[in-house]
Amino acid sequence: MARRRHSNRRHRRGSSGFLYKVLSMLVICGAIIAALTLFFRVGTIVVTGQERYTEAEVIAAAGVEQDDNLFLLNKYAVANNILAELPYIEEIRINRKWPDALLIDVKESGEPLAVIQDGFAWLVSPSGKIVEQRSASEVGECPVISGCQLLAPTVGTPLALATEYATQQQSLLELLDALESAGMLDQVEGIHLEDLSVLVMDYGGRFSVEMPYGADYPRKLRALQAVIDNLETNQTGTIQLTWDNGEVHFIED
Repeated sequence: MARRRHSNRRHRRGSSGFLYKVLSMLVICGAIIAALTLFFRVGTIVVTGQERYTEAEVIAAAGVEQDDNLFLLNKYAVANNILAELPYIEEIRINRKWPDALLIDVKESGEPLAVIQDGFAWLVSPSGKIVEQRSASEVGECPVISGCQLLAPTVGTPLALATEYATQQQSLLELLDALESAGMLDQVEGIHLEDLSVLVMDYGGRFSVEMPYGADYPRKLRALQAVIDNLETNQTGTIQLTWDNGEVHFIED
């Protein structure tokens, strides 16, 4: 009997000790959270990587203000705010630098191309995102993509062509990606999708370049550059890259 009473007292002491430890941990965690919430406030916002937009524009789009709580800040919400407000921005990295700095590093899209439709010029980034709407008369020197129809174009959304242009859409996006990766996009003056058998690109102020749809465009662009490197600087004409065996034809004007 005495042994049972002793065992009960020991059990009660064990339970009390466990509860004490749990409560102590909760108090400590609460104190830490309270400290983080109270003391770690946004004092500095640093923006890097921007060219088209100003630092002030990026900060305004982020929706973060000084004295906002740095610890509780939702980085994903901040990034989404920026992407929604500033369509030329394509990638964002956000980091906290304790005790009070928020670092925002952005990557802007390359120079856009234009699709003219219904009196408007819809500017499309090399990644296929619609980044701006202008009047068709304000397209300026922007390269034009012709021979296709945009489906419900809206700034900030991916380029989408009408269903009957599915093949052209996929090839166009792959070609733009290849051009940007190769650093050749600044030489493009237009891309024409009217011909369903061949894609035509105006290039370098001198050439009309013909390529098939669904091609290995990085490979085709390497072949294109090799041809140009072997021509005289005053030669112009059509470069045909339409053969699967890699054969290239140059038809001089």
